[in-house]
Amino acid sequence: MDHYGIWGIIPPLLTIVLAFLTKDVIVSLFLGILSGALIVAGGNPAVALMNLTDLLAGSLADGWNIRIFLFCALLGGLVGMLSKTGAARSFGIWASSKLKTRTGSQFMTFIFGIIIFIDDYFNSMTVGTVMRPITDKTKVSRAKLAYILDSTAAPVCIIAPISSWVVTVMSIVRDAQGFEQLGMTEFEFFIHAIPYNLYALLALLLVLSVIFLKRDFGPMKQSELLAARGQLYNEDLYGPASGSVEEIAASRAKPIDMLFPIIVLIISAIIFFPVVTWLGAIDGETIKTMGEAMSSMSLGKAFNDTDSSMALWYAVIFTITATYIYYLARRLLTLKEGGQALQNGIQSMLPALIILTMAWSIGTIIKSPRADDGLGLGLYLSHVVSDGGFPIGILPAILFVLSAVISFATGTSWGTFGIMIPIAMPIVTGLVSGLGMDQAGLVNASMISISAVIGGAVFGDHASPISDTTILSSTGASCPHLEHVATQMPYAIFVAVCSFIGFTVGGFLLNAIAAWIAALIVFVLGLIVLPKLNFGKKEEH
Repeated sequence: MDHYGIWGIIPPLLTIVLAFLTKDVIVSLFLGILSGALIVAGGNPAVALMNLTDLLAGSLADGWNIRIFLFCALLGGLVGMLSKTGAARSFGIWASSKLKTRTGSQFMTFIFGIIIFIDDYFNSMTVGTVMRPITDKTKVSRAKLAYILDSTAAPVCIIAPISSWVVTVMSIVRDAQGFEQLGMTEFEFFIHAIPYNLYALLALLLVLSVIFLKRDFGPMKQSELLAARGQLYNEDLYGPASGSVEEIAASRAKPIDMLFPIIVLIISAIIFFPVVTWLGAIDGETIKTMGEAMSSMSLGKAFNDTDSSMALWYAVIFTITATYIYYLARRLLTLKEGGQALQNGIQSMLPALIILTMAWSIGTIIKSPRADDGLGLGLYLSHVVSDGGFPIGILPAILFVLSAVISFATGTSWGTFGIMIPIAMPIVTGLVSGLGMDQAGLVNASMISISAVIGGAVFGDHASPISDTTILSSTGASCPHLEHVATQMPYAIFVAVCSFIGFTVGGFLLNAIAAWIAALIVFVLGLIVLPKLNFGKKEEH
């Protein structure tokens, strides 16, 4: 038998339970991996520990994994340099020089959040520091500022092709049992799955709706009414404001100093995606030069067939080097300051990097067959669901709810990715195989199911009171944390309900358009009805 049967469910189940109880995803993932190693080792703790250390080392010995690991680390280093120079503040001052209205200041916060897509932590802290004086001046509540910061952090990072979030998801999806059946690269999967990412896109759409249509509801409506009277946050109800971040002087920095590294990263990534494919095509026999490689395939094929980990690794190395030289030439950093900024930025990524390594490891022991010292859970689940006649139509909605609950309880989306994607993919492929669906059905079912996991995970990161980005958004906006949580929660739950309806309809029809029609109907009805409801105390006149 290629699997351990029901025993294989213990590692992910134990991880989920411990994550709920301890709120520590790293420890929960470690113990989940250890439980799997114990099963494989027949209960021998010494052998299990040796196998576990080999598993962790093996995760980083893989060429793809180590490049993604280093990409995320250096992305943190790039953010460290951006933070040190004060370039972001200079850009904000320039961009907001003509902002005079509440709508304008909120929209600029949204745009600024979209621009800084490479890292959610940097997004929340930097945009908050830059925009808070402007939103204060235009009497936008601190709660609204924190909400916009939070809604342009995780939801933006998960749909931006060049971010630590996306490469993490791609790496976990790539290693999941059954992915090879889709017949596409992990980058193609990500691009094609964007329309299915209902929660992230609807969260951004709701931000624009409350900015331009002024459809606030719930406690946020009360906070906005108080802000219009000059009270930017409700200390009486929610306590003092979260500590504001240090504002870095930007006497020498100019707006282009913030845009430069982002533009270089985007352009270099676009260039390296096809270049990696062309370099790989040179075999020294039939194709000997770069020119021959370029003429041997279309540009689109070169993009699709690339090794995205290699392309992104080259891009971030090139960007770090170019940015370091540029900042030295501009005298924004000294050699010592630049090195320290890189080090601080990389250190800030350590918790995420540990979670990423743990996610790879638990995914490996879960999916690997018994012959390869794994539990073969994917094989077992695919057999169970395909033989049991489980309805595939309800699967995306179930995955969305389960991922949302796990992520909300633990406050982390990366840990949820690592737990749920290795479970979801083999279930989808097993169901599709059992139903005899064609390749198009397999691709659509996989995309909407994995997108449901991603959407649920992003909801938890967006809404959970213990999420890092929720806390940092409160801090960046200098808003009482409880006020941010209370005012944002109805918005996040509303988007989650719309997404659930969309995933339910889209799951049965296996169609992104149907999912969007259903979700948007609920979305529009909610914007009409919810602002009319009285969620809190009536305002005194």
